Amino acid sequence: MGFSFGLTSGIITTVGLIIGLYSGTHSKLVIIGGILTIAIADAFSDALGIHISEESENKHTTKEIWESTISTFVAKFVFAMLFIIPILLFPLTAAVIISIVLGLSLLGIFSFYIAKEQEIKPWKVIMEHLLIALVVIGITYHIGNWISLTFG
Repeated sequence: MGFSFGLTSGIITTVGLIIGLYSGTHSKLVIIGGILTIAIADAFSDALGIHISEESENKHTTKEIWESTISTFVAKFVFAMLFIIPILLFPLTAAVIISIVLGLSLLGIFSFYIAKEQEIKPWKVIMEHLLIALVVIGITYHIGNWISLTFG
């Protein structure tokens, strides 16, 4: 549970953050700072959330709880940090496009894997998950623009 939650959350949260910060600031420095913040603070927060959630269910062993906690943190941290690479290596606009493609691709691949594991039609799962990610991208883009126009 922890890995799949961390992967999904890491991708959607980080891509949303990148888009919002890009449309609001067009600053590499701000985006890198945001990614690092998400990678650390949100990874710890989500890991603790999973930890407490699993403890409260009173169904899991201590080992299972800690495995979920650690896998959530590691997945969230690694997948968030992955998005720093294009920001560092490419001009900002290209890096943002690469980040969107990378995020949607990873989410699509993981969704395909989930569908195959559950023996359901992959395209439905993939479309559902990608649609949610696209909604996040759209909303964060418009919020970034609004902030820039209102306060910039």
